[in-house]
Amino acid sequence: MKIEIIITADGSNSLHIKELGEGYHSVHGAVQESEHVFINAGLRTMNTSGSSISNEITILEIGLGTGLNVLLSLLDVNNNNQKINYIALEPYPIEKDVANNLNYAQLLSDGKFKTAFEKIHTCNWSIPTLLSDNFTFLKVKQKVHDYEFENKYNLIYFDAFGPNIQPEMWTEEVFSKIYSATQPNGILVTYCAKGEVKRTLKKVGFTVESLKGPPGKREMIRAIKLI
Repeated sequence: MKIEIIITADGSNSLHIKELGEGYHSVHGAVQESEHVFINAGLRTMNTSGSSISNEITILEIGLGTGLNVLLSLLDVNNNNQKINYIALEPYPIEKDVANNLNYAQLLSDGKFKTAFEKIHTCNWSIPTLLSDNFTFLKVKQKVHDYEFENKYNLIYFDAFGPNIQPEMWTEEVFSKIYSATQPNGILVTYCAKGEVKRTLKKVGFTVESLKGPPGKREMIRAIKLI
């Protein structure tokens, strides 16, 4: 399938799959959406709520995509002492020439994190890579259905394509597997706010919150494993 680079309303790039009529981010702003859903409602909430049991947290991302969520997380913890272990599952990675033409590093850091962003897409699969002194990145070319979780995760970025495009990703089987691998008081965040998704998350054990969505969306979901 052909992937094209588009410019969203906040000036940041996203990708669009013409055959599916589906984009990787909101056309209202790729960076705005990712910051709102994954950083503000996820990483920063964890840090300010005291739900992180130590200064070291493990993030699991379902759907690496453009690598924007990795870069935003790296930038957010760059000026503090927190240590991040970041694992991203992506069975269908984008081509390196596409990644090279995304404008996130220039837009967000005046190019200072260009090398780090390039590493996200060029580093070896299944081998931990240091993106900074306190940020270890591991990408795995595998579906969540097949991945054997070895760690307990503090924070999950659930960023798969929507249920209308990838219904197999939003099932009780998948969320139950993730719930089992989530630390007590761990958080899952996703842009999706469908009632069926909320009911499935509740069914497997999560406590579900409906939060205000990013520009262009009324709601989003934050789910917490309360023990």
